[in-house]
Amino acid sequence: MAGTALRGRLTWQVATVLAVSVETPSVRTIMLDVPDWPGHQAGQHVDIRLTDEDGYVAERSYSIASAPGEPVALTVERLDDGEVSPYLTDELRAGDELELRGPIGGYFVWEPADGGPLLLLAGGSGIVPLRSILRHRERTGSTVPVRLLYSSRALDDVIYRAELDKPAAGVEVFHTLTRHQPPGWSGYARRVDAALLADVMWPTSTMPLAYICGPTSFVEAVSQALVQSGYPPQRVKTERFGGTGGT
Repeated sequence: MAGTALRGRLTWQVATVLAVSVETPSVRTIMLDVPDWPGHQAGQHVDIRLTDEDGYVAERSYSIASAPGEPVALTVERLDDGEVSPYLTDELRAGDELELRGPIGGYFVWEPADGGPLLLLAGGSGIVPLRSILRHRERTGSTVPVRLLYSSRALDDVIYRAELDKPAAGVEVFHTLTRHQPPGWSGYARRVDAALLADVMWPTSTMPLAYICGPTSFVEAVSQALVQSGYPPQRVKTERFGGTGGT
């Protein structure tokens, strides 16, 4: 992962939880006060370290959900067999402290000067760094046009649903629900494939910039389809779970 080499120069510090909010039944957003935060770029992540009473240490990486200039926010999905996510989603409360280091990463970042148009493609909690990009675009007043395609299992699994239902000017949001669709659902209802991408992607002639984040299988399938459709590989940036998804 780009930026991994920087970890040796980063130091662990203690962050205080300001608030924990519910996104979906299994997802929480954690707002943090990080006293010596140096600032971050949209698309970066942090490492979180938990130490058990017996000295056992577990570390995981999580994408930063907030835009540069906003308080640091992490959005975490609980994995039942995870070592870290159950604690972060079920037990963490305002006033608790976490060990954190970051920001980390330089490849999957976006700045308004990078231009667009932007094609953002998310699978599940892969929406997290893309939300940071969307917020950064809005806060900076960028007019770069954006299309977001978000694949979820069901409507109740859509993270930031209220926020995405009211996108900023110049942002188009498309949803596909792969397992369950509510009555009257008018969005897509299948896994992302070449035909679905053809419906929502920017024409290759516009030289779009694509960001894809989600499970490895999702990222590989979507990035391959984009390149096969004519997107230059260097204009397709990918981030897989494990680097920013964590457990």
